[in-house]
Amino acid sequence: MSKIELIATSTFGLESVVKEEVLQLGYDDIKVENGKITYTTDWSGIPRSNLWLRAADRVKWKIGEFKALTFDSLFEQTKALPWQDILPKNAQFPVLGRSVKSKLFSISDCQAIVKKAVVEKLKSAYHVQWFSEDGPQYTIEVALLNDVATLTIDTSGSGLHKRGYRRLHNEAPMKETMAAGLILLSKWKPERPFIDPFCGSGTIPIEAA
Repeated sequence: MSKIELIATSTFGLESVVKEEVLQLGYDDIKVENGKITYTTDWSGIPRSNLWLRAADRVKWKIGEFKALTFDSLFEQTKALPWQDILPKNAQFPVLGRSVKSKLFSISDCQAIVKKAVVEKLKSAYHVQWFSEDGPQYTIEVALLNDVATLTIDTSGSGLHKRGYRRLHNEAPMKETMAAGLILLSKWKPERPFIDPFCGSGTIPIEAA
């Protein structure tokens, strides 16, 4: 598995900004859709994307994509994916879900089926009947859109807007990723004056800095 597909999620309207950032990282096999940018990388793309994409919300590793009209189909096609090559024996793997315009609209059922399919695959790979799930966390997401299921693993953990420079958090009007996106859209350069008249928590000038 020398090449992998990553999905950088973004706020609606910032897709072009995130695409430009992905291009600047050196990846050119890019597909842009509403709220997400899919691109092909090698393994180094995971840490590089999480470190240097300033306007993306999260970076997800795309494990598989297929049409799923029934729960049986969702189970079998999920089970067919190479989970044993991704998840260690002690992995924690909670499953999140969402469904839009799909026959499989029960999110809780989709989550349970994906969880069961992964467990069954790992049982046959590791030859055990029970998993402690006390190791590193690999959050799996099953996202259904127009009956197409996309299975991903979140590589970001906390959202990428959490830069780590704020000790105290309040209800800020703007996320750091949005502020970075606005700066990139403005084409501002350090040699030009920068004026922030809003007198808020300083998100925009901090991101500019």
